[in-house]
Amino acid sequence: MTLRSDRLDPMAVLLMVALCALWGLNQVSIKVADGGISPVTQAGLRSAGAAILVWSLASWRGTPLFARDGTLWLGAVIALLFAGEFTFLNWSLEFAEASRVVVFLYLAPFVVALGGHRFIPGERLRPVHVAGLVCAFVGMALAFLDALRAPSPSELVGDVMAVAAAIFWGATTVVVKATRLARIAPHKVLFYQLSGSAVTLLALAAASGERGVFAPGPLVLASLLYQIAAIACVSYLAWFWLVTRYPAFKLAAFSFLTPLFGLVAGGMLLGETVTPALVFAVVLVGAGIYLVNRGPAKPTPDPTRAAAPLVMGD
Repeated sequence: MTLRSDRLDPMAVLLMVALCALWGLNQVSIKVADGGISPVTQAGLRSAGAAILVWSLASWRGTPLFARDGTLWLGAVIALLFAGEFTFLNWSLEFAEASRVVVFLYLAPFVVALGGHRFIPGERLRPVHVAGLVCAFVGMALAFLDALRAPSPSELVGDVMAVAAAIFWGATTVVVKATRLARIAPHKVLFYQLSGSAVTLLALAAASGERGVFAPGPLVLASLLYQIAAIACVSYLAWFWLVTRYPAFKLAAFSFLTPLFGLVAGGMLLGETVTPALVFAVVLVGAGIYLVNRGPAKPTPDPTRAAAPLVMGD
């Protein structure tokens, strides 16, 4: 029987911080690529390119992606959720500024926490966890305080769409963690998500009349390749590997660091302003993550896991 840790060990913490840094830089890469590739088309191409990479990596490692194991319908569900997340996210940016959308998008960890409390054995929320999530959210929102004015009718539409994207994002994690998808190779889970969302997103881009690639210069292509290889392939594989081993809501709490890394990366690479409030925001987010991850250190048996431990790359 595999032991499942109720708290994150140092390796998991370091890996999550590294992933958040990658995802924060991804915000900058999306902004750069938006200058040459329309938004939904960009998301579809990213999923398609990463699906090819995951397929190639799985083939090289001998990991079967097409063996029948009863997970196809679950794969379709997470593919639709993933496509829905990016569809609503890109639509929300048509109605509201990105700094405003970010605040509502990062309601996703609450969706993961509540979904885990209801559907994932052993992931019951305690008051200290709720306090930590709220603290981290307040810290993240503080960094984007200027955007949180009373919304115009147009911005209100964008707000609702951003909340929908957050729900889709959080629901994807809950479905993976609470079902048999947690017991198959991360490569297969990710391939489901990428291949299905690529078809959905590219079809949606065509149906909505997006112009697609219209100025794919070197910097735009480099940004897209970063999204394909570093984000949608490597970082998502690492994320799904973590989700199979650690409490999902404790991992999700780290995602509040992502937009803060994005602000820092924007300041360093795009010349955007980094305000003193960002330092205080980081402190609050760190305190929130600490509270979320307080808990017993003793591992507890997980009866849903197979007898042999899953290793990275299985």
